[in-house]
Amino acid sequence: MAKDVYWHLPGLCSLRLLNQIFMNFMKDYPESFREGYKIGSVYGTFPGAAWNGGRAVLGKAGKQDIEAILKVYNSRGIPARFTWTNALLEEKHLQDPYCNLIMELADNGINQVLVNTPVLEEYIRRKYPAYRLISSTTKRITGVEGLLEELKKDYYLVVLDYDLNHDKQALNAVGDQAGRVEILVNEICFPGCPRRAEHYRHQSLVQLGGAVASKEFPCPNHSREKNFDECSKRPAFLSNEQIEEYVDRGFVNFKIMGRGMPVSFVTDSYLYYLVKDEYRDFIREKAEGLLSRFAQAAGGQRR
Repeated sequence: MAKDVYWHLPGLCSLRLLNQIFMNFMKDYPESFREGYKIGSVYGTFPGAAWNGGRAVLGKAGKQDIEAILKVYNSRGIPARFTWTNALLEEKHLQDPYCNLIMELADNGINQVLVNTPVLEEYIRRKYPAYRLISSTTKRITGVEGLLEELKKDYYLVVLDYDLNHDKQALNAVGDQAGRVEILVNEICFPGCPRRAEHYRHQSLVQLGGAVASKEFPCPNHSREKNFDECSKRPAFLSNEQIEEYVDRGFVNFKIMGRGMPVSFVTDSYLYYLVKDEYRDFIREKAEGLLSRFAQAAGGQRR
């Protein structure tokens, strides 16, 4: 595979240790990773940001924590990509001090933003023009015409709805715009889920403090195991062999799902997609060893 392929990883904050481990491994053991594979961005949010969508993330991060986490990625030339996809945002939310602080601290021409609502998108374009904007999969654009219209707009990338992952008509229709389409490779949601948009709105409400975070959304996926083996059986899943075919057709941006998922699921996803088959056990052993040591050290500090 001669061309560069860009992988967009989850867990800007929540998975930063795992992401650091794999970023270091890609530098220290390049022979273990698939040729031409690069980290295109790490997406997610800082806890408690009102603009966040997709998955609610509560809490708060201080200025020093924000700067330190941004440095983890930006010092390697990797963009932090903020998931500013809350579906319920209104004009009154635009002046949120915490979200604007995050944007100011990260306003260096490297970082990116996933967008959903026009009100926030217009605000960011006006106040923070250095950010690259990506059209989010949370828009649930499931038709070919809608996808083509989205690609006409001024977005750096458009994240494909997972229901179109294997839709030949949609994939063929994008033509020479394939390089601007990002494909979510390991989605666990059911195909054609009629409640997905509603689920996004529920998570947005939780993020804004209008719903009890512990109240589970009635999603059929709650009865399924959240592991990579189960995920690989879903219709939207893309295998490594299929990814090679997509790359040959011009698709070079792929997204690994993992926010809100067990670390084991994300680790297995990284191992499958990024690491060569013959080095998978070697990288897994090293990664799990480091994670275990960090966990022990953190436990010792709390005692």
